[in-house]
Amino acid sequence: MEFQSGQANKTLFINTLAFTICFGAWMLNAILVTFLVDNQLFNWTAVEMGWLMGIPVLTGAIFRLPAGILTDKYGGKPVFTGLLLVCAIPMCLLSYSNSFWTYALCSLGFGLAGTSFAIGIAFSSVWFPKEKQGTALGIFGAGNAGAAITTLLGPKILDFLTDGKTNPEGWRQMPLIYAGCLVVMAIIFFLSTTNKKPSGEVHSIPVLLNPLKSIRVWRFGLYYFLVFGCFVAFAGWLVPYYTNVYGFDLATAGLLASCFSIPSGVIRAFGGWLSDKFGARAVMYRVLGGSMIISMALLLPRMDIYSAGKGFSAPQSGTITAISSDFITINDQPYPIVAKTFKLENAEDEFHFWPIKETWQEPVVSVGNQVTKKQLLAEGVTHIYFQANAWIFSILAILLGSIWGIGKAAVYKHIPDYFPDQVGVVGGMVGVLGGLGGFICPIIFGYLLTGTGLWSSCWLLMLGLSVVCLGWMHNVVQKMSDEASPSLKENFEVAKN
Repeated sequence: MEFQSGQANKTLFINTLAFTICFGAWMLNAILVTFLVDNQLFNWTAVEMGWLMGIPVLTGAIFRLPAGILTDKYGGKPVFTGLLLVCAIPMCLLSYSNSFWTYALCSLGFGLAGTSFAIGIAFSSVWFPKEKQGTALGIFGAGNAGAAITTLLGPKILDFLTDGKTNPEGWRQMPLIYAGCLVVMAIIFFLSTTNKKPSGEVHSIPVLLNPLKSIRVWRFGLYYFLVFGCFVAFAGWLVPYYTNVYGFDLATAGLLASCFSIPSGVIRAFGGWLSDKFGARAVMYRVLGGSMIISMALLLPRMDIYSAGKGFSAPQSGTITAISSDFITINDQPYPIVAKTFKLENAEDEFHFWPIKETWQEPVVSVGNQVTKKQLLAEGVTHIYFQANAWIFSILAILLGSIWGIGKAAVYKHIPDYFPDQVGVVGGMVGVLGGLGGFICPIIFGYLLTGTGLWSSCWLLMLGLSVVCLGWMHNVVQKMSDEASPSLKENFEVAKN
């Protein structure tokens, strides 16, 4: 038993390391596409950037289910090793890309690295008893922090390879480096792990797919669409977000995007422990509620708006005899108006947590004009400024990423509880839906940006998804509660005292 425990921990470590490398490769386009567009090596639009960031995620999503099935059937050692070697080929070919379509095709190929999650989940779970699976899978999921490897080190690698951007074509060496890392990891994985498959009976494909008839699988998938898919989407999207909204250079944008990715990956282990201790459903309630609140806070964009405000109308008929910034005089009777104070003149150079405003009134009449009672004399102007401070934004984004990290572990804690003999299949399907979030969201972000002109429009999607997930989960919990205590439901008014 002691050897088995040691072997389990060793397998979990190698699994997590391999997943971290794969996740870093999976997120390559977050940095590389932004670099290629910023340096005008390719003239791709925001929508095309969204597609290129999402395409690898698409491949990683749709092949998670077959990867999970293969792992349940043959074990994780041959499947994971083969995946690492296969992904190295299109990654290598990416260095020869010269157009949107060749780049997209190679991205489809190395996007298979995203299936490593389904393989690792299934291969890790067979080594641990049920009461420890939440923590084990949470530790494995910390490999999500591999996104930070690319966003943090990627700009520095590109700067080195391009000689400080003086030789932009040096970017072509970067995919070769990633391909080499995948091959080395494949060798380490093959030499360091022992194969193991689920102890139950080996079923046919139709039997393995039978759990997918359960609506519960699809509900878990929607949760994962939010907490994982949107995490993947923002791990890439935050890089151009920071460069465009706040004017940061690629290295700073990558660093801040890493600050979003690292805690979300590391805290996933803590999320697994919380799910083991308090229950996955209780954890998900708080995750979805937190996601909704923070998305609302991030939705407000940077803005500098001038709008019509409260004006000033003539209290009597007569002749305008004098006008100043503070008064309008009618028939030698002065009436005060609100003067402009210019208090927002330097607002951009100051720190402001909340939106701030200034209102004033500007005369629309001239000296000598004849006016009637209630005629508009001065129109109101309202100036609203919201800084959307970069550091406050970053803190909220990091907090949201961390909450999603806890949620990722909580979602996968459900799977061995409800489907103990089909973890690979169910985990694969949930991973497919989550991965589709990482593919679809950057594309939607691009269209939202084009349609609204607001970078913050992406958070509207997060708010909507959070509300839908929370509402669905609460509805299910309420039905379960009613079924468990039908008498309480029927006599609630009496029972409440």
